[in-house]
Amino acid sequence: MEEIIAVILDSGRTGLDMGLYILLPIMVVMSAFMKLLDAKGVLSWFSNLLAPFARIFGIPGLGIFAMIKLLFVSFAGPIATLALMDRNGTSRRYIAATLAMVLAMSQANATFPLSAVGLNIGVILMTSVIGGLAAAAFTYYVLTRNLTDPDTDETIVKSTAPEEEKKTVIQILGDGGQEGMKIVFSMLPMLILAIFLVNVFEATGVISLLSSLLAPMLAVIGLPEATVLPIVTKFIAGGTAFMGITIDLMNDGLISVNELNRMAGFATNPLDVAGIAIFAAAGKRISQVIRYAVYGGLFGMTLRGVLHLIIF
Repeated sequence: MEEIIAVILDSGRTGLDMGLYILLPIMVVMSAFMKLLDAKGVLSWFSNLLAPFARIFGIPGLGIFAMIKLLFVSFAGPIATLALMDRNGTSRRYIAATLAMVLAMSQANATFPLSAVGLNIGVILMTSVIGGLAAAAFTYYVLTRNLTDPDTDETIVKSTAPEEEKKTVIQILGDGGQEGMKIVFSMLPMLILAIFLVNVFEATGVISLLSSLLAPMLAVIGLPEATVLPIVTKFIAGGTAFMGITIDLMNDGLISVNELNRMAGFATNPLDVAGIAIFAAAGKRISQVIRYAVYGGLFGMTLRGVLHLIIF
């Protein structure tokens, strides 16, 4: 019993250290500035500007808005946009393509904290856009080509926070910072639980078994046995858990910066059990096309993973 309590306390200490000293400052600043850009109409202007180009890949203007939210806020950022698309009659082909794009791209709540330990943000953003657009196009033109929904008139993207326009810049930044804090504090329970479960798996030999089974496959693409743990954790518990475990392993010297960047193409997206469940619950019509989005997301994720292996 004392050993279990010790593991719980150690997991809590590690999770809080990551949350308070890495996640919190990064997410507060990013959320504050994204809130300001949204309130001033910069994000909606940018989304509408790129909409004609995005439609080539099967993405409506709202899809660009979802992309920006994912890349610079958190994996939860696109949920409101997808829910709006579900309600306003947007074609299911557009919804599937947009969700596939989201599932293939990197989530800010994982990438920006990992940048503090060496993740190359420039490359991550570049491969996110490439992989996301490829996933959307593959879903729109191949996977959903037989869906019978008519392509509805596209909604012009508007600011999601019009009431903020009356506030001062300082007030808007403060509100955005508070939203960032809420994101971090909502992530802490999952982060601590993930670290605790991983510690339990290590103590019971489960990780050693998985490592022996998966290490040969990872060795083929130049990844060490130590990367088995964060990769398995990611696809079970999500990107936040992956981020926490990876930072812990890097602090222990078990994973290098280059190895982090090599596996980031496969592991920083929301394409996992938790992510799929959350997005599928965003709307009835979204749940109808979730399987197409997952297949498209896998296509985009694979493309990104190969690009990272080539670059790094």
